[in-house]
Amino acid sequence: MAAADTAPGLDTDALLDDPDIRIIVCCGSGGVGKTTTAAALGVRAAERGRKVVVLTIDPARRLAQSMGIDSLDNVPRRVKGIETRGTGELHAMMLDMKRTFDEIVEAHADGERARAILENPFYQSLSAGFAGTQEYMAMEKLGQLRAREEWDLIVVDTPPSRSALDFLDAPKRLGSFLDGKFIKLLMAPAKMGGRAGMKFLNVGMSMMTGTLGKLLGGQFLRDVQTFVAAMDTMFGGFRTRADATYKLLQAPGTAFLVVATPERDALREAAYFVERLAAEDMPLAGLVLNRVHGSEAARLSAEHALAAAENLEAAGIVDQTAGKAGLREPADSPDAGTTHATDTAGAATPDPAEHASEHEPADTPQTDADAVTVEQLTAGLLRLHAERMQVVAREQRTRDRFTTLHPEVAVTAVAALPGDVHDLAGLRAIGDRLATGSAPAGAA
Repeated sequence: MAAADTAPGLDTDALLDDPDIRIIVCCGSGGVGKTTTAAALGVRAAERGRKVVVLTIDPARRLAQSMGIDSLDNVPRRVKGIETRGTGELHAMMLDMKRTFDEIVEAHADGERARAILENPFYQSLSAGFAGTQEYMAMEKLGQLRAREEWDLIVVDTPPSRSALDFLDAPKRLGSFLDGKFIKLLMAPAKMGGRAGMKFLNVGMSMMTGTLGKLLGGQFLRDVQTFVAAMDTMFGGFRTRADATYKLLQAPGTAFLVVATPERDALREAAYFVERLAAEDMPLAGLVLNRVHGSEAARLSAEHALAAAENLEAAGIVDQTAGKAGLREPADSPDAGTTHATDTAGAATPDPAEHASEHEPADTPQTDADAVTVEQLTAGLLRLHAERMQVVAREQRTRDRFTTLHPEVAVTAVAALPGDVHDLAGLRAIGDRLATGSAPAGAA
């Protein structure tokens, strides 16, 4: 039995209907369909009666477009057009990283200090693009939403990071930066104050600050020191909140869905994430295998399709409509490109089109050119089918490797769609496929 046949199926409807599940985190490497998956889960959960908010961190804004919202921002917006049961609702929002950072400063610093921090050039750079800030702010926003108790299900679309693991690592990384030796050194002169502080700075840090001043610029270093002095009382809060959100992710009410495509790199990243979740005692619900290919003509193997295409190209069938098979005329034959209709005795008969009035329409008989076009088209379709079956086989082998390594992980497969999802109907279709595990024919 193939490894894929032994993998347990993922029941996404049971997950969405479970009132104890309050957070679903869709994670995975970039470009695998996390945003669409998160949105489809949100739509399906709302239409099954839950009050849902979807938090996306996708800068492409596809989520807003698919939900019929002009734009998303840091405030949850009600999505219209949800065909819900009972009290179900769907809200959606897009993380504004800088605004979320500003909200933290405003909430944990008095007016004068908050203003000094918000206007500080180093803070403005940090809040807009410091490595890991986006992932940290996603965790902050998740904690804020959960604390409000306004929704009974939060679906999180994790940031499009280089690595799926960044979402888990970033809070600790940013906390380590804020608590690190470099920051503490910069903080020391301000804490000591007065002449003692200046003496410490001049004696103990002159070499470091001189070097940093040359590398980064004296003004930049002063901006950093000013920022550190203003943020001193807030540093502990960053780590405390990061730790609280991390524990929230470990809680039984959270479920992780790893999203991947059936490609080697994506599934390798998915395997790393599965192992990391297990190591961190975080609850994994299963794997969403997205954009799976298949064929309704899976009984025709790639090898047979290629052989048939080669036979057509080598010998061809000229007179299919008459039920007769024969070889094409060689390209250099005097008769090549000329068609003669034949009677049952094999004698040539006049072409009725030759006697038709030039002003009267006449049925055009099949020509060798037409026959060649049909052959070429048929051979081309056979080759396309062979390529599709090769893709199906490669995806199946890749999936089998994953399920062999992680046979305990429940899997649902979602068939590849011919186009992008751009409205609620498309999200409902994805939700249906998520619920039924609708891998196309020949895909498993």
